[in-house]
Amino acid sequence: MATLSRRSLFLFPFLLVSAFYLTESQPFIGVNYGQVADNLPPPMATANLLKSTTIGKVRLYGADASIIKALANTGIGIIVGAGNGEIPGLASDPNLATQWVNSNVLPYYPSSNIILITIGNEVLTTMDQGLISQLLPAMKNVQNALSAVSLGGKVRVSTVHSMAILSQSDPPSSGSFSPMFQDALRGLLQFQRDNGSPLAINPYPFFAYQSDSRPETLAFCLFQPNSGRVDSGSGIKYMNMFDAQVDAVRSALNAMGFKDIEILVAETGWPYGGDSNEVGPSVENARAYNGNLIAHLRSMVGTPLMPGKSVETYIFALYDEDLKPGPASERAFGLFKPDLTMTYDVGLSKSSQTPSTPSTTPAKPSPKPTATGWCVPKAGVPDAQLQANLDYACGQGVDCSPIQPGGACFEPNTVLSHAAYAMNLYYQTTQKNPWNCDFSQTATLTSQNPSKLSSGSICIYVLQFLSMTRTYTSKLLNRKRSHIVVRMHAYWDIVVWSVARDFYPLKWT
Repeated sequence: MATLSRRSLFLFPFLLVSAFYLTESQPFIGVNYGQVADNLPPPMATANLLKSTTIGKVRLYGADASIIKALANTGIGIIVGAGNGEIPGLASDPNLATQWVNSNVLPYYPSSNIILITIGNEVLTTMDQGLISQLLPAMKNVQNALSAVSLGGKVRVSTVHSMAILSQSDPPSSGSFSPMFQDALRGLLQFQRDNGSPLAINPYPFFAYQSDSRPETLAFCLFQPNSGRVDSGSGIKYMNMFDAQVDAVRSALNAMGFKDIEILVAETGWPYGGDSNEVGPSVENARAYNGNLIAHLRSMVGTPLMPGKSVETYIFALYDEDLKPGPASERAFGLFKPDLTMTYDVGLSKSSQTPSTPSTTPAKPSPKPTATGWCVPKAGVPDAQLQANLDYACGQGVDCSPIQPGGACFEPNTVLSHAAYAMNLYYQTTQKNPWNCDFSQTATLTSQNPSKLSSGSICIYVLQFLSMTRTYTSKLLNRKRSHIVVRMHAYWDIVVWSVARDFYPLKWT
């Protein structure tokens, strides 16, 4: 039987606390900060809001000085943009490009962490040939202006594209750019390769669902348990639309010979409201999509064609933009309200990353049976299905921080291990109903404790564990605030030792 040293035991309470409270911003999670509104909070209030979240980056569509200043010394990465209307001037006059950089970047960098400049938004699909022909010269002039002030390589230059630049995206392995855009794209991509900037794209599973509103498509789009879709070209089974869309772009880049160019998701999101004739908008769907997307990114699994890392992704949007034209859904993408409260919780707050995503499982019969033990994957379940189970469980409000890098259960860093932890945690926190250990018939209950010792850390597969911690936390918070820190250590010691002795089968020395 394994033996645990006193040093490991001493570190265990801190590992456990860190598993419940992840306080670092995450560089792969960004948000779009649009300003087509008349009710937005002051920039400094927004900066403070962002600092209270794990959002690591912000994309602006322009270069608003008040926002850039407010974000100074926060460490938050900032994308600034030049609009489509600025492209002709930037393309024709290098001095204007120099002036743009001197006005919108140089006064604020590096206190304000400007990381990327986007020239234009979805320019190719405007079909304006004059504007398209000016895009690359504008990008080159801005790049030269950055290099002239020693910011070349520190602040990159790109442009943002619609998914409509692809003529083929299904299956993902057949992804290819439309022939009408290939000449322009080849020049843009060669520039981006030379300067190390990413291809920025706007994938929206929401629009895919609008064109195919079957229930199985909704589950596929929302990262919820589904049967998956097999790519007939590669044989890969995709379990969500986001991965499929991003990998279609990856395939298109590879087919054109640009395998080394990274992808940045400049926009993706789901509206929480819309007109009566719009298919898909709802608070439940928006919470499920954004919450499960964030869980997917935090899993660090990546996509089938880009495994092992998360694509830098900017969620649309920080706030509603009440002056935007179009259907009502265009004005209902905001994660936060103008009063800085959450529209719905997707686990972005540093103080609590346990969003209350509504369950999509069917109504259950009565009376309710009971079950005991742990929920684990069945043998032989494919990684794609395990990833879907992982994303679903983490998206339902359970705390998956222990299986993130640095967490007590991160090692072994496999989909099987991470999925097993998350699936069991989901089962334990849903009153241990047998149907919550189904996962499309890929899970089973066991009486054998799967907890393990890994790299000197204890990974406990909980057994009615969270209810204990919540009880102790409630007692703790009812104490006087002046004593909370001291008493926190004492109570966590009690919880940690109690849980470890009761549920972890090690010899304590």
